[in-house]
Amino acid sequence: MQILSVSSLKGGVGKTSVTMGLASAALQQGVRTLVVDLDPHADSTTGLAVKRGSGTEAGQLLRDAKRATLSEHVVRSGWVDLLPEERRSTAKLDVVVGSALSATFDRPDIRPRDMRRLRTLLDGVTGYDLILVDCPPSLAGLTRIGWAASNGVLLVAEPSLFSVAGTERTMRAIRMFSNEYAPQLKSAGVVVNRARADSTEHEYRLLEMERLYKEKLMLPVLEENPFWQQIQGAAYPAHQWPGDQVRDLAKSFDQLLKQLL
Repeated sequence: MQILSVSSLKGGVGKTSVTMGLASAALQQGVRTLVVDLDPHADSTTGLAVKRGSGTEAGQLLRDAKRATLSEHVVRSGWVDLLPEERRSTAKLDVVVGSALSATFDRPDIRPRDMRRLRTLLDGVTGYDLILVDCPPSLAGLTRIGWAASNGVLLVAEPSLFSVAGTERTMRAIRMFSNEYAPQLKSAGVVVNRARADSTEHEYRLLEMERLYKEKLMLPVLEENPFWQQIQGAAYPAHQWPGDQVRDLAKSFDQLLKQLL
């Protein structure tokens, strides 16, 4: 079972969008997936068509990590109901619901024993091929809780100066965190999001990323798509969106998922 934290130390780069795109590809391909929404904004929960008030919130589960059985508290994504009827019984896309309550753990001085809370919850969890942990855009407590439970970190970046610099800082932080707390943790790769083919700046930054990250830079690059915001606003999986407007985007997520698995 692959456990991946989707992370960025810079907000606004589309970290949750990438999480949702991978979840959509996983659902389409029959990969049994659990999304753990650690971000207090709970955008993954909303985007995966989970009604607020469903299930037990991630913050409460972290508080009760030693007593809670995670499988009893996950919620099925509403995306499953959009599949053809013959596929719904075998499809599996579940969510650990996010909420503002998680912010109580998002402290810079979090204790090592608190960092192990998600790992404790995931110990013994079965029935999934992939677990995606959507982390907040910071290196405070919740991100470290996610990293401590994961096999790898998938970094999301934009082709911009500040995002490139933030990704470098994150890669250094992963190495330090792995050495001190989580020897199993590796950098799974860097996904470039919202690239524009007509931008000279983006072209320059992509070349810079190729030089800096080498084999860690994952292809294909995710190009900016004008329909992506509409898809997320409708809480819809990219692979089920009607029309051809997002076909290439969906195929890109298929290729990224294949590499990650």
